[in-house]
Amino acid sequence: MADEPPAWIQQEERIDHQLVRGIGIPALTANIVSSTIGAGIFVIPATVAKGLGSAAPLAFVCCAIAMVLFVTCFAIAGSRVSLTGGLYAYVEVAFGRYVGFLAGMLYFLTALGAVAGVVNVLANSVALVVPFLGSPLMRIIVMLAVYGLLVLINIRGVRQGAGAVTVITVAKLLPLLLFTCFGIFFIHPLNLAWSGWPSSKSLGDAVILLIFAFVGIEVALIPSGEVKNPARTVPRSAYLALVVTTIIYLMIQLVAQGTLGSDLAKYPDAPLAESAAKFLGNLGRMILLTGASISAFGFVTSDILSSPRMIFAVGRDGVLPQFFAHVHPRYRSPDVAIITYAAIAFALSISGTFERLAVLSNVAVLLMYLLCCAACWLLMQRDVRADGAQPFNFPGMKIVPALAILAIIWILAHATKREFFITAVVIAEATLVYIASYLDRRFRSKHPGTLPYRWGYYFSIHTPISVIIGAALLHYSIPVIVGLAALYSLLAWRFAQRNHWAWITLTILSFNLLFWIAHCVYLSRRWREKYVLAG
Repeated sequence: MADEPPAWIQQEERIDHQLVRGIGIPALTANIVSSTIGAGIFVIPATVAKGLGSAAPLAFVCCAIAMVLFVTCFAIAGSRVSLTGGLYAYVEVAFGRYVGFLAGMLYFLTALGAVAGVVNVLANSVALVVPFLGSPLMRIIVMLAVYGLLVLINIRGVRQGAGAVTVITVAKLLPLLLFTCFGIFFIHPLNLAWSGWPSSKSLGDAVILLIFAFVGIEVALIPSGEVKNPARTVPRSAYLALVVTTIIYLMIQLVAQGTLGSDLAKYPDAPLAESAAKFLGNLGRMILLTGASISAFGFVTSDILSSPRMIFAVGRDGVLPQFFAHVHPRYRSPDVAIITYAAIAFALSISGTFERLAVLSNVAVLLMYLLCCAACWLLMQRDVRADGAQPFNFPGMKIVPALAILAIIWILAHATKREFFITAVVIAEATLVYIASYLDRRFRSKHPGTLPYRWGYYFSIHTPISVIIGAALLHYSIPVIVGLAALYSLLAWRFAQRNHWAWITLTILSFNLLFWIAHCVYLSRRWREKYVLAG
């Protein structure tokens, strides 16, 4: 007997039932393929070949096997949860809102790392076509121009942004089809001969980068509330899309490696373009460079169309200042959220290479996959069912989540401390935001009529933690650290009660100009509230 879902899940189901379930197997399969095949495959073959040589196709096979496990978990979960949100909805139903919120933050980090890395690919491709734009300064200008153009397009409205995505999605696949269909006749078998079996480390290092080219299904599954018969459609579409994607990727790698051989690793910026030049001449090179640019631009276009809406939603809900939920008065688009997201992505783009940003994105997405695989097992244990329908089922399926989690752990073992540190900071900050939202809801339930205070709670928690960590890093003595912890904790406690003097003192002692400015704006309207002086 399936458990009765909590009231908040029933509420989300009632909202989703207003949507039209019109997405079938062909449409969902095409959406997954389009979301998966992107700019990364135009450059990744060279990076994989650099680490594995002629054994590079093995990394594609390993990724495909791992993705079979992941996709199976997604299919099982998708057949049991039909809420809009895809992987995040699966995690939320299984573990509750907090873990679902963390999954959303991991997606946000995934999106930022991915779009920043792909803009690097775009800048490299443009520089190969127009060498004048290859200097460090001109690369930054190109990146700024890309973000600026897409910000203007998307601020003018979602229709313009969606139209650009549709055109570019078709255009990006044509060069790849041309490359594989013609290149297959120019493969030299000797270039594909293995010199030896690669080590586990070299294979793992290649897989953790290559997985970037395989992810994307989590984006395509977001509109699960609009899928017809999800118990049947999601599994079939996911498997079919994975087969199509894997075949295309293997053909691309075999053609690139079969035509260039060991020289493939010498062209990290445009390996497919250099390969195409071998059998299609300079025209083929220009077609593939154009295809890489179109694909990269298409990915960034799609991302800036959708991802900034998360910032808008967080601002709308009061977790961030209401300023981030601003809507353009003429075009009715979330202009501040779009500009903010593009600014953060631009800063990341100029701070790292494609490889580093891709691995950062992959660590975040693999942790999100880890949560989803664990959620899959829990949904099976609880026998959760979407609308009472028969879920996706097959013998031995309960072992699949365990195998998927083991595969994720093996891949993550090849990441560096830098990626884990950045991801841990994002998760920690997200946790503070969630706690602040919880404290705000509890306070407002006791004192109706008060204004939202999420930022205040976040600040009151964040400041003592930052001071204590800073003191420890500066090697202060234990008594000093304990004294600072006691002082700042007392101020934070009084701050959380909206005490005037705690506000003033803790703000000054934060030694953070950003907090000073934010408080002038955020707290001005809350200074005269009835319950401010309650403490």
